[in-house]
This record gives sequence, structure tokens and C-alpha cells, in this order.
Amino acid sequence: MDKSKLTTGELVRHACREGRLTGQTAGLAKGYTQANLLIVPQDYAFEFLLYAQRNPKPCPVLEVVEAGQVRPRLFAPEADLRTDFPRYRVWRNGELVGEPTDILDVWREDFVSFLIGCSFTFEAAMMDAGLPVRHIELDRNVPMYRTNRPCEPAGRFSGPMVVSMRPLSPLAAIQATTITSRFPGVHGAPVHIGDPAAIGIRDINRPDYGEQVEIRAGEVPVFWACGVTPQAALLAAKPPIAMTHAPGCMFVTDRKDAELTIG
Repeated sequence: MDKSKLTTGELVRHACREGRLTGQTAGLAKGYTQANLLIVPQDYAFEFLLYAQRNPKPCPVLEVVEAGQVRPRLFAPEADLRTDFPRYRVWRNGELVGEPTDILDVWREDFVSFLIGCSFTFEAAMMDAGLPVRHIELDRNVPMYRTNRPCEPAGRFSGPMVVSMRPLSPLAAIQATTITSRFPGVHGAPVHIGDPAAIGIRDINRPDYGEQVEIRAGEVPVFWACGVTPQAALLAAKPPIAMTHAPGCMFVTDRKDAELTIG
């Protein structure tokens, strides 16, 4: 399909709902806020909300959708969270069991949904400033890595911070830090710049999620907290069933990125 025509959140969501878009959403609907997803049974929802509150850098909550509801009234009131992501992940007892393009057949009335800020949101601001975003240039999913930085546990939820990486020159890294710090609701400024081993990444060319991108001469890896972090926490919490987005396959909302900036 011609992704250049997916210029609004509504158009992206319709393409997902109709099965025309099943892959990553980086670079689509420029200027529209993108979001990660976690859906858990109601008896796990408070513990996850507390986990997110204790770990706002990797888990910045944009909206909580009440049990049984499928329309996020603040960010996309006409959407359906069961169909409007390109691809989902279904987890049972902490184990990944499928990656469907909708979750209609597993939906339950006790599910509580969380939309979590996504770093794709600030990439438009980076590109507007002339900074390179390598995975968009290559039409790939952003590389993501589990780190050795533990999140603050809450109830049954615990696990490491997951980060996304964008290679930049040292000067561009400083500019990117300034730009992304204006987006605290979608991870904000980087959490680490430079040596991957310092945060427990053994091989920068083998991401745990997403796809590898080239780090060119004169560039350093720049790492941001990532909304895939809740997927790592599911391994510890082991709810009987949970759903998330597939990494890189985000929910594109009706809200504009500029609404989430500060300063």
C-alpha cells in the first residue's frame, strides 16, 4: 500500500482495521501522537497503574480506558482498540502466544486498556530540526533493547527498562536531547548516550525488538526509554491473559504532537 497517503491518525487506523496496514508505524501521519498499548484484566489494572506511576520515563500513561470500553475518548474517541493497531501481541501467563492483527476473538468485558506514550511522537520534531532518524530513512522498525536498569516494582509487575536507539553525531545528540526533553509525556530526553555495555547491551547489532540500523562513522548510539518496557514486566506479573502492541506497531491518535510539548 502507499503509506504516503496515511496522513492522519484516522487514515492509519482505518488501514489497520481493514487489514491494509500490518507493519510498523514510524513516520506515518506526521504530527499525530502515537501510543503503545497494554491491556490487562481489571484485577491487574491498579498494580500496573502503580508500576507506571513509579516508572514514568518508560511508562508515561496517556490515557486509561475503563473496563470493557474500547474507545479512548481523550485521544481518539471514534477508534476501536481491538482493531486499530497494525499488529498485537497476546500473552498468556507471561508467555507470548500470538501476534494477530485484531483481538476481537479474545476480548473480555473486564479488560482495562492503557495507552502509553511513544517515542515516535517526538521524531517529527527531530526531523523538522534537520536531525536524522535512521530507522525512518531505512523504512525499518526502531531497534529496542532490554537493559540492566531495573524498574521500580509494583505488586506483581517488575522488570528491566527497555530502550530504543537512534544513532546521532555528538552535536546532534545534544540537539536531540534539547528537543525531546520538551516531550516528557512520551519518554522525554535520552536516558543514556554512548557505550551500550554500560546499560547491559552486549551487542548493539542484535536488538531484542525491532530491527538493526547502521551506526556510521562519527556517530554515537543515543537511547531513550521505551514503551515496550511493560512487555518485559508481563514476564514477571504473568496475568492469565494480556495484550500489547507488537513492537513498532503503534496506535496513531487524533491528537497532535504539539499538544504534548512543554516550554
